[in-house]
Amino acid sequence: MLTSVSGYYDNGKVILMEAPPINKRTEVIVTFLDKELHKPTKQFRNPGGLKGKVTIPDNFNEPLDDLKDYQ
Repeated sequence: MLTSVSGYYDNGKVILMEAPPINKRTEVIVTFLDKELHKPTKQFRNPGGLKGKVTIPDNFNEPLDDLKDYQ
C-alpha cells in the first residue's frame, strides 16, 4: 500500500503534518521538494493574439465527403 503524508524537514528532523495510517514498522521513501522548482509561474494571456492567424473555411459546416457512405 502506498500512502502519502505531507510534512517538512527542519534542522535534521522530518515533521509530519498528520499521523500516517500505518501502525507497524515499514519502509519509507522521503522526497525533498525544492520550493524554487515548484513556484507557480504566471502565464499571461494576450487577448486577440491569434487575430488574423486562424481562419475557418466557408464550407466548415458542410458534410464531409468521407462520410457520404453513412448518410
